[in-house]
Amino acid sequence: MKEVLHKAYRFSNSWTGTIIIVLFVIFFIAQAFRIPSGSMKDSLLIGDHLFGKKFAYGIPMPHIPFLEMSIMPWSDSLRLADGDKPKRGDIVIFRYPHNPKQHFVKRCVALPGDELFVHDKNLYLHHSEGDDWIKENFKNYETIVFAEKVWVKNPYMKDHPGIHHDDKIINDGHPQMAPLFNMAPIRIDADNYFMMGDNRDHSNDSRFWGAVPYENIEGTPWFIYFSIDDNWEIRWDRVGKTPTDLEAPSHLDLAIKERIKQDKDDHGIY
Repeated sequence: MKEVLHKAYRFSNSWTGTIIIVLFVIFFIAQAFRIPSGSMKDSLLIGDHLFGKKFAYGIPMPHIPFLEMSIMPWSDSLRLADGDKPKRGDIVIFRYPHNPKQHFVKRCVALPGDELFVHDKNLYLHHSEGDDWIKENFKNYETIVFAEKVWVKNPYMKDHPGIHHDDKIINDGHPQMAPLFNMAPIRIDADNYFMMGDNRDHSNDSRFWGAVPYENIEGTPWFIYFSIDDNWEIRWDRVGKTPTDLEAPSHLDLAIKERIKQDKDDHGIY
């Protein structure tokens, strides 16, 4: 046994062993991501560098870092093995359906079988569990009855206070902006998940290009290992924090202050 451990130790210290171990971690355990846009403010900020938990929702197809080349180039599959599925309210890392080489991070707001629509920027969700379940579990939320179904208005804002709207964004009739304000009711197909950014009026998400297939889902943010703002100042208060930690009032207050400062120059959707 001692000889086996000694050989394993020697192998892990070799260049070949180091590369294999690093690739194994990236492929199956954790991968580094950087938040490049403000679509998830105030939950995640531009300049946050985080590790994504790759095994949170099964095992995605491993891709060679930077090249984004599948280790099985003969297969079009983006998933190696199925596992847990995203839950409502989870922050999810996924491959953009129209360009699988690009990673997005958004919040899952609807599961397969759920129905939703947007009216005056507000999200209305009819959970697939049905009216009785909704009435029992959302007693403290505003609900409406529409098309003989119960819909919950903005079901995530109480639990995830980083979700917000931008009062400066108004409906000027521009067709590209229309989904921000109004979207007709839809039902989410099987094995698909509807994603939206917490910075609701500055997010390119499922309102514009549809739900995300399960096979595109890569994982969930684990914790922030580094964070830097526009002035190249390190945000030490965010280092080592999980998304849940960052929703605590003390962290959220700082994020809101930074967002208000940055939003002065924000235009469009990202």
